[in-house]
Amino acid sequence: MQKDIETLTTLNHDFVKSVQGADVKRFDEILAKDFLFTNPDGSLYNRAEFLDLIGKGARNSELREDQVNVRLFGDFAIIHARIQYRSKAGIEHIGRYTDDWARRDGKWLCVSAHTSGEDL
Repeated sequence: MQKDIETLTTLNHDFVKSVQGADVKRFDEILAKDFLFTNPDGSLYNRAEFLDLIGKGARNSELREDQVNVRLFGDFAIIHARIQYRSKAGIEHIGRYTDDWARRDGKWLCVSAHTSGEDL
């Protein structure tokens, strides 16, 4: 169980870092084929749409996560965390996110993500 929590904590950090770095390649490795993303404005993106959005580059800076809580339920995990970042206008924002992960064929993949607060 501890190894899975450590793995998921690392994957969670990779997810946040990949948003900031517009790292489509890393997302291609960690997102499930049926991944869905809910943006704070209520829009829903499938995997291809999310990768396209990420590929357009970060819309913020100084993106960082804290208050990370990994909840493990066998081959399924829920990660709750707080996100902090600075908008292009230089305004600091705080939001929250919830990511769902599933172990598929021995590998943890993000199956859904939901953010609240200002648009990331």
